Amino acid sequence: MASSSSYNSPCAACKLLRRKCMPGCIFAPYFPPEEPQKFVNVHKIFGASNVTKLLNELLPNQREDAVNSLAYEAEARVRDPVYGCVGAITFLQRQVQRLQKELDAANADLIRYACNDIPTGLPQVTGASTVQPTLTPRNRLAEFNRRVGNEGGGFYQLPGALPYSFPWNDASSGDMNDGGGEGGM
Repeated sequence: MASSSSYNSPCAACKLLRRKCMPGCIFAPYFPPEEPQKFVNVHKIFGASNVTKLLNELLPNQREDAVNSLAYEAEARVRDPVYGCVGAITFLQRQVQRLQKELDAANADLIRYACNDIPTGLPQVTGASTVQPTLTPRNRLAEFNRRVGNEGGGFYQLPGALPYSFPWNDASSGDMNDGGGEGGM
C-alpha cells in the first residue's frame, strides 16, 4: 500500500479533484501522488463518488485488491472502450486455443514420424533360427516410448490420460450404430 509522500502533497485523487487531502482520505493509501494516471483512468470510467462509496463498503483489507481491479479495468476500458478487459481475455483465450491446436498437431506429427521410423521387425541375428516377432501398432508406441525414454509420461501422455479422446482410440466395435438412437429394424 502506498501513501502520501512526506512532503504533505495531496494524493493523486485529491489533486485531480482540486480539494485538500485530509489525513483520513480514503484515496490516499491507494492513489499516491506519483501515479496520477491511475486515478485519472478510474475517475474517468467509474467516477470519484462511486469509487468512494465502493471503498467505504469494503473491509480495509479488501480495498487494495478492489482498487487494483478497478485500475486494471479502467485502463483496459480506456484502451478498448467497447470490450475493455473482456477483449483482452478473449484474445488470450483464442491464443491459448490456437497454441493448443498447434501443440496437438506437432505431437501427432512427432508420433507419426517416430512410429514410421521404428522398424516393423527386429533384425535377424545371423545363425539364429528363431523368428523375431513383428511390432504391432500398440507395440510400436511402447517401443517408441522406450527409445525416447518416455515411459511414465513425458511430453506425450497415453490417450487414456488425456482430458479428451482421439477418434482412432475409440473402444467401440467400429459399428457406427452402436447404442445410438431408439427403434430397430
